Amino acid sequence: VQLQASGGGLVQAGDSLKLSCATPGRAFITYSVGWFRQAPGKEHVFVAAMAVSGRGSYYSDSVKGRFTIFKDNDSNTVYLQMNNLKPEDTAVYFCVARRTAPQTMGRLPYSTMTYRGKGTQVTVSS
Repeated sequence: VQLQASGGGLVQAGDSLKLSCATPGRAFITYSVGWFRQAPGKEHVFVAAMAVSGRGSYYSDSVKGRFTIFKDNDSNTVYLQMNNLKPEDTAVYFCVARRTAPQTMGRLPYSTMTYRGKGTQVTVSS
């Protein structure tokens, strides 16, 4: 199973970006899909997750109110809409999946995610 993440780029503070993560669809119905990010020289940090079934989502405090995770059922794509971006959001963003609840995914380390896609770079200039 491959998770294909895309949509990163270079933007200015206050701008928006939308990341995409293509998933296998119904095979992931009992999974949560989410995003971790890794800033230069730092550990992977949880950002947001949602249940593929649509039953719930969870966000880190640092992005709550600015980022929204949602799913397009027709394309089986999970999106991370990022608004009001800040320089501290600069990182490589990774799409992940695991058979667990979104809140649980938020408490687990990145290394325990069952599926981990290649990252996409987000750079926010001040």
